Amino acid sequence: MDKSEPHIVVQDLTMAYGDFVIQRDLNFTINKSDIFIVMGGSGSGKSTLLRHLIGLQSPARGKVLYEDVSFWDAGVEERERIMRTFGVLYQAGALWSSMTIGENVALPLQHYTKLGPEQIEEIVALKLSLVGLSGFGEYYPSEISGGMKKRAGLARAMALDPEVLYFDEPSAGLDPVTANLLDELILELRESLGATVIVVTHDLASILAIGNNSIFLDSDTKTMIAAGDPKKLLAGSEDPRVIEFLTRGERNTDKINAQR
Repeated sequence: MDKSEPHIVVQDLTMAYGDFVIQRDLNFTINKSDIFIVMGGSGSGKSTLLRHLIGLQSPARGKVLYEDVSFWDAGVEERERIMRTFGVLYQAGALWSSMTIGENVALPLQHYTKLGPEQIEEIVALKLSLVGLSGFGEYYPSEISGGMKKRAGLARAMALDPEVLYFDEPSAGLDPVTANLLDELILELRESLGATVIVVTHDLASILAIGNNSIFLDSDTKTMIAAGDPKKLLAGSEDPRVIEFLTRGERNTDKINAQR
């Protein structure tokens, strides 16, 4: 697959709540098979941008194009078709507590396909296997760890074989070891599924470990002030706000070079 082929193009996007502007004049391209990082400090509009991309909030101005189709200018049926190509892992997993892990993963298959129970059961088993949860289909969310809930949420996000996977703060609430394992899983799934991955995160280790493209949202100027491979931004950016974020203010040269 040509990784330079545009998958999602954002043009002149302005996000606002009434008269209060969150971000303005956003222009960027997410290529097919990118692991694209949306980064920035608290309150910079990262999660708001995610809502605009997945169809939960309409822009004040501008366009979001999925393979040349303007999402917010399209009709309801066309938007729903595009949304069925998404898989979303929400920050807390968003699993239904009254349903087993297997039932959670089966839900989109039951709702959006005409597959029979046996076929759905096979797909659920496959998706759970892909995220390392074989044998946990009968467990309830309350019976598994936080990291396992994230993986179960990821299995559900993959249920319909999405072209685009969205992650909202996937490492939030996880210990460093579990967060690292989730990063490795994201990389493995991108390679095996060929999906485009968009990750909203402020976790520096994840940003540098998995991202190959990114934008940096600045809350002061209310626009993006950097774009590109996070590792290249760390090595070459001259903007002090970007460097401060990507080094966490660390001024020890040896440590910074080690991260690069």
